[in-house]
Amino acid sequence: MSNKFYITTPIYYVNARPHIGHSYTTIACDAIARRHRGLGDDTWFLTGTDEHGQKIERAAAAAQTSPQKFADNVSAEFRALWDRMGITYDDYIRTTSERHKSGVQALWRRLRDNGYIYKGSYTGQYCVFDEMYVEVGPGEPCPECGRPTETIKEENYFFKLSAFAEPLIELYTSQPDFIRPETRRNEVIAFVKSGLRDQSISRSTFSWGILVPDDPKHVIYVWFDALANYATALGYGSSDDSKFKKFWPADVHMIGKEIVRFHCVYWPAFLMAARLPLPKSIVAHGWLLFEENKMSKSRGNIVRSETILDVLGADALRYFLLREVVFGQDGSFSFDALVQRYNSDLANGLGNLASRTLAMITRYFKAEVPYPSHTAAHTPEEDLVAALAKHTIKEFHELFEQHQFSRALELAWALVAAVDKYIVENEPWALAEQQDENSRARLATVLYTSAEALRIVTALAYPVIPQAAAKIWSQLGLGDLTTFSLADLHWGQLKLGTRLGKVEPVFPRADKSTIERMQQMEEKNRAGAAASATIAEGAKGTAATASQAQAVEGRTPSSPASVEGRAPSPVHSPDAKIAIDDFAKVELRVAQVKVAERVKGADKLLRLEVDLGTETRQILAGIAEAYTPETLIGRKIVIVANLAPRKLRGLESNGMLLAASLEGGKPVLAGFLEDVPVGARLK
Repeated sequence: MSNKFYITTPIYYVNARPHIGHSYTTIACDAIARRHRGLGDDTWFLTGTDEHGQKIERAAAAAQTSPQKFADNVSAEFRALWDRMGITYDDYIRTTSERHKSGVQALWRRLRDNGYIYKGSYTGQYCVFDEMYVEVGPGEPCPECGRPTETIKEENYFFKLSAFAEPLIELYTSQPDFIRPETRRNEVIAFVKSGLRDQSISRSTFSWGILVPDDPKHVIYVWFDALANYATALGYGSSDDSKFKKFWPADVHMIGKEIVRFHCVYWPAFLMAARLPLPKSIVAHGWLLFEENKMSKSRGNIVRSETILDVLGADALRYFLLREVVFGQDGSFSFDALVQRYNSDLANGLGNLASRTLAMITRYFKAEVPYPSHTAAHTPEEDLVAALAKHTIKEFHELFEQHQFSRALELAWALVAAVDKYIVENEPWALAEQQDENSRARLATVLYTSAEALRIVTALAYPVIPQAAAKIWSQLGLGDLTTFSLADLHWGQLKLGTRLGKVEPVFPRADKSTIERMQQMEEKNRAGAAASATIAEGAKGTAATASQAQAVEGRTPSSPASVEGRAPSPVHSPDAKIAIDDFAKVELRVAQVKVAERVKGADKLLRLEVDLGTETRQILAGIAEAYTPETLIGRKIVIVANLAPRKLRGLESNGMLLAASLEGGKPVLAGFLEDVPVGARLK
């Protein structure tokens, strides 16, 4: 009887088109799913798109289309890319589908009926630029980027997250593998131990979402909506929940590290409240960096998967991402590294081993797998290759099970290197020139040993490079690789006399122009990517104007400062007037930038040292995406000089500079046309 195995990607938000960061997660899940199918497990692989929320509503308005059409277009791009890459998903869920909506509402009712949802109101701060709720006081800057935050107040439904602190800690303690890797687990434990507050799970200031049951004034908060997809895709809440009964709970939720809190705290708490089984594990990988920065449409450093597919093919991208990046850690991508790894491991490694081995069998044995000798022609060298292959099979399976893809592939390619060395040292081309029986027997032994090792590597590598592995398998004369049982893989299965297929190169070597071609293709597509970014960023910019008091999706509001039955915290209304005495409390002064540099580990922050005439101050400002450090040296700016010091990224910031926020969130520093002395006060 086969085991069941259910794996999911996060569902991808349709505010941007897919790039190789999305492909990384999906490729990892596809490789895992392919391997489990090869082991004989009854496997279900889910992916899809997250299509609700205020960002989508605003982005659609900026594009002068409906939210549904906007979501339809971007979701179609994700699906088309996965199909082109040969991703073997079993289901593709969309949160705008009716099956999902009914399932989400069923989950909501279950939590409500179990007593874990109540109505209240939320008052707090959020950063428009980062689309993130932050726990700072009114008027205080965002701790991430240093920009001013906005105060929002909204009627919401709340989930009693505070009731699940102890059950969650017990979960993490009793099941150490529930969150992987350990660094993410430690982060989550620290977060929960710091105290959990009830979470807002509805919105009432926009309409693009799933309606709260029995209260059409509210839509269900996008993260509650999105997380439920893992269950709704299996039919939870529908008349046919047979797949849910069969495959739930999920064996693996694969996610990026930036959404760990939602999946490892909120999602299990929702399931506990619904009295449903919890997923077995949540695996968080790191970011894929380009030029040492996380890929982002706002940075303009997105690399499209299509570029690599057009030039090198899907297997090249799959192999690079799983071999080059230590899973769970951040990894770097560059076209140079991609081509170097492609040539060294695929073209010169596996591809060369396949070509030379199969070509010699074709030439010297009429394209039939030769009979290895068990007499004097058999040496200890063959035993060493066989022993290494057996060790590789065992260790590869164990490493892959632990999602240590890079180490598993390194091990498999060590076998490739060992067989290459074995061929060079035994010189089958020289043996073929000899006419004696012993030389002929030795030649057969060397080529059989090489072909069998090639078969082992090909079977192991199939989940990672399925197209190339299937071609090599076919060239070995072994038929359809997808029907082979990985669970039964062992040395000596290559049948003698097997007729080879047509031998063709699998990985043609990439020449010097390959990198340049891909770079040119990316530059050509950058204009289109920039246009997409403008739409999404323009939606953000709207939040800073007429709708600045409305919350933005992307982070869950926490710590409700005002809930029915509690005294609300005083907040400042954007329409309220202030007295001249209030304005006089703010000390605005002219300062000159003397030092400017980037803050390590913070893409948006610059550290400035500014001269106020009587003293020099250190100020941290979130303007690194708009200004390079060298352009600021000597520039006169306006700062709030009497702001209480605040630490950002472990550095103290003494003041805040003033900047206008243009549509798209780009800051423009306040300045002067006339020459103004350093230290002058603005009145």
